[in-house]
Amino acid sequence: MNERVRRLRRKSFEAQPRISVERALIETEFYRENYGKYPLPVLRGLNFKNLCEKQTLYIGEDELIVAERGPAPKTVSTFPELTCHSAEDLQILNSREMARYLVDEADIKAYEEKVIPYWRGRSMRDRAFAHIPQEWKDLYEAGVFTEFMEQRAPGHTTLDGKIYQKGMLDFKADIEKSRAALDWHNDPEATAKDEELQGMAHSCDAIMIFARRHAELAEKMAAEESDPVRRAELERIAANCRWVPAHAPRDFWEAIQMYWFVHLGTIMELNGWDAMNPGHFDQHLTPFYERGIADGTLDREKAKELLSCFWIKVNNQTAPPKVGVTAKESGTYNDFTNINLAGLKRDGSDGSSEVTYLILEVGDELHLLQPQFNVQVSRKTPDRVLKAAAKVIRKGYGYPSIFNADEVVMEQVLKGKTVEDAREGGTSGCIETGCFGKEAYILTGYLNVPKIFELTLNDGVDPLTGKRIAPATGDATAFKSFEELYEAFEKQLKYAVDWKLRVNNFLEQMYATYAPATFLSVVMSDCIEKGRDYYNGGPRYNTNYIQCCGIGTVTDSLSVIKKHIFEEQSLTMEKLLEVLAKDFEGEEALRQKFMNKTPFFGNDDDYADSLAKRVWNSLTGEINGRPNTKGSRYYMDGLSTTCHVYFGKMLGATPNGRLAHLPESDGTSPSHGADRKGPTAVVKSLGKLDQVNSGGTLLNQRFLPQVLADDTGLDNLVHLVRTYFSLDGHHIQFNIVDTATLERAQADPDSYRDLLVRVAGYSDYFVDLDIFHQNEIISRTAQESF
Repeated sequence: MNERVRRLRRKSFEAQPRISVERALIETEFYRENYGKYPLPVLRGLNFKNLCEKQTLYIGEDELIVAERGPAPKTVSTFPELTCHSAEDLQILNSREMARYLVDEADIKAYEEKVIPYWRGRSMRDRAFAHIPQEWKDLYEAGVFTEFMEQRAPGHTTLDGKIYQKGMLDFKADIEKSRAALDWHNDPEATAKDEELQGMAHSCDAIMIFARRHAELAEKMAAEESDPVRRAELERIAANCRWVPAHAPRDFWEAIQMYWFVHLGTIMELNGWDAMNPGHFDQHLTPFYERGIADGTLDREKAKELLSCFWIKVNNQTAPPKVGVTAKESGTYNDFTNINLAGLKRDGSDGSSEVTYLILEVGDELHLLQPQFNVQVSRKTPDRVLKAAAKVIRKGYGYPSIFNADEVVMEQVLKGKTVEDAREGGTSGCIETGCFGKEAYILTGYLNVPKIFELTLNDGVDPLTGKRIAPATGDATAFKSFEELYEAFEKQLKYAVDWKLRVNNFLEQMYATYAPATFLSVVMSDCIEKGRDYYNGGPRYNTNYIQCCGIGTVTDSLSVIKKHIFEEQSLTMEKLLEVLAKDFEGEEALRQKFMNKTPFFGNDDDYADSLAKRVWNSLTGEINGRPNTKGSRYYMDGLSTTCHVYFGKMLGATPNGRLAHLPESDGTSPSHGADRKGPTAVVKSLGKLDQVNSGGTLLNQRFLPQVLADDTGLDNLVHLVRTYFSLDGHHIQFNIVDTATLERAQADPDSYRDLLVRVAGYSDYFVDLDIFHQNEIISRTAQESF
């Protein structure tokens, strides 16, 4: 890390996240003047163009990669067309204890006077909740599921390599060819396609205007700069911005700047809070790196400096905050940019290169909140790549996470993608699988599987409120067998999934109609050729996922009931329901019996693992293959992010001994403290699930630092990963931290300001987490050996 990078890192690390209302004001004025004058795709393209013409620009001292989403680093815009913050929301964000966003009082007043009066009732969220049936709302409010599209635009979006081969002028030429080829006599969608293509063309113009304005600002700054070195840098920045994104990049510096303009374009246009990723960034940059090294225009240290500047740029982009009840909860600043390293090339060969190691070094040295990065490991990936990743992992940042590239390819081929397209894909956001640059793979929100089981035990009544929110599937005390209980659980599961999909399909069509993503559609394969939007079936592939939480909690609860009630008959269902209703009060001995005398998932015990397989198969059987609105299908994945903490708050005590309102198990990880036979037993249990038949799984593991202190520990970590992946495991990630350190950080947060921990499919600063999330991480089993 040279002095420039050190200065930029310090500024980024110390900057306080703020909310800017500039975008909201610019957009509100534009909509007031133009809504109804243009077809909606054209309106959205022109809106983006207007924004790029008027938004305040920022080029900071020392910067080599330029442009911000807002008017300054760590300053985030709002998206009132999606979710219109109330004045109360903004006050809460300005004052909440954790993950605070500064908001000026003048901005709150401007929001009250100009933004809210126009968008209240017109935002996507307001439109949706005006039409969503009460049955869905009952399930949603009880914490049976969440819905992403009630808060933000859909889609975890990842790019392929086309933006390094084409500039916006090339894309505009493609758009004109597609418009010229429209069949106005025989295609009833010709008008809609033409409107979408016009919107795309305006979006191309928008990002080129945005870049040109940065070129002009850099030239102005260069003319006023007294330092000849910095003046030359500013002149080069201006030249870069005049060339990209209008044209394809010619060298390493331009390639990074090209991606950055496209990245910002997608998150400025619409994406209220979602993952935007460069995909296989090392593979995309390698040709530029190798040419620069060969012709002497680039050296390793300069490449590393440019990558570091890019890294800091990503860290400057805080996630737009939520609204309503969610605004009160401490969230995260992480915008979920997740860079894929190594993996496979399109031809099936190893995708690692010198740039892979450069990026690992940059991530290690900077250890910032974001971007997150992962290593895609295939059978062809050299162990030295995995060991280099392990050296970063043992530093305790929680990244890189590790993915099974071969299994990721299999997942995609199973869903109908070509093997070549699948190899170019990977994972984004947390652990979600998709085909980069060619797919809209949409996360629909989380499903609280333990809550569904709780409804099963209570005949469709939510025991926390006493309200019936699901069908009557039988008095649990009357079940004569475990099979009757499980049959009732599957009926409750079907009811919840039916309602989730019904409303999700409605929301998808709302976005396709009212909020087309015309710029994002430009850089997604086949949207231009089809004349269809990213949200309307334009990409080559279109997949929806439901993220299922708490599989470990449900499995262990089923194990308790099967063993102690139906097999050993040492307990009655009446007694169990009574104990759960009073949260085990006065029944600690029974609770300890459940936790210590029952086979639990994560210990390579076929009794428990067979139940996990059954739950898994019920979820995939109910979800996989359901049609979406774009001619494709829904699939399940085993991801919780931090929703297992929220879902736990909405859940009473569970039969596995978990107390009411505590977190449920995360992702597909074992329940907290249930995995007692070491990490090898954990991966063997997880390996019994048919993970290929999903959109991904998440496995958290925590090790004490001394376990990885020497080369033997690193080698053992490599062997553990290879073993898990030989069992078709999808993903594994690690926290390397002891409990004492975490407890000291709780007591003295100012001294542990930069302590990063793996939360879910992402890392976050431990002291920025609320007490519930902190305690959840502390409660994870700390493995003391392999």
